[in-house]
Formats: sequence, structure tokens, C-alpha cells
Amino acid sequence: MFRRAFWFTTGAAAGVWATTKVNRKLKQLTPESLAAQAADKAVEAGHRLKEFALDVRAGMLQREAELGEALGIEAPVDDPALPAPRRAAALDSPRDGARPPYTDNHSYNRNEDH
Repeated sequence: MFRRAFWFTTGAAAGVWATTKVNRKLKQLTPESLAAQAADKAVEAGHRLKEFALDVRAGMLQREAELGEALGIEAPVDDPALPAPRRAAALDSPRDGARPPYTDNHSYNRNEDH
């Protein structure tokens, strides 16, 4: 009698355990759960990529500083010995409302470029 009760209880416990395990796995495989898992992995990958980019940037700045020291080209930005930065005339916008110089003599036709 005790032997039958033991095996009945063991079978019932195994059935409950297996049912619980299967139900958990089925919940993990629902579309909503799969989408949430994919989103979490994408966010995690984004964080890893950002950390990698920051590490690369830090290494790049460190190596640039080392090369600058080795070559002796580290100069302050406002060094009076350096010439002022030049600006391209084509990028300067006319401040008095005048037309740009390329339109003074003729009209610009895009078809003539071909």
C-alpha cells in the first residue's frame, strides 16, 4: 500500500513539474515575448556598440596625443605664430544683397553643363 502511494505521489509531482516547465517554455515562445527579447537584445547591443565607440575614441585621442608629443607638433589653437584660418570665398554669403559673381555676366543654365 505504501509503495503504491509513494509511486502515485511521485508521478503526480513529476506531472506537475513537467506541466509547469512546458507552460513556462510556451510563454517564452509567444510573439510578444519573442519581440520583447529581441528588443532587449537590441538595446544591449546598442549599449555595447556605444561603449566600443567611446573606447575607440579614447584610444584615438590618446594615440594622437602621443604622436603629437613625439613629433613636437602640439601648438595651442590661439598661437599668434600660426596664420588665421582661411575661408573659401564661395562659402561667404554676400551681406549687402548683391548677386554672386557667377551670375553677373550670364544666366546659369543647368543643361549647359552636360
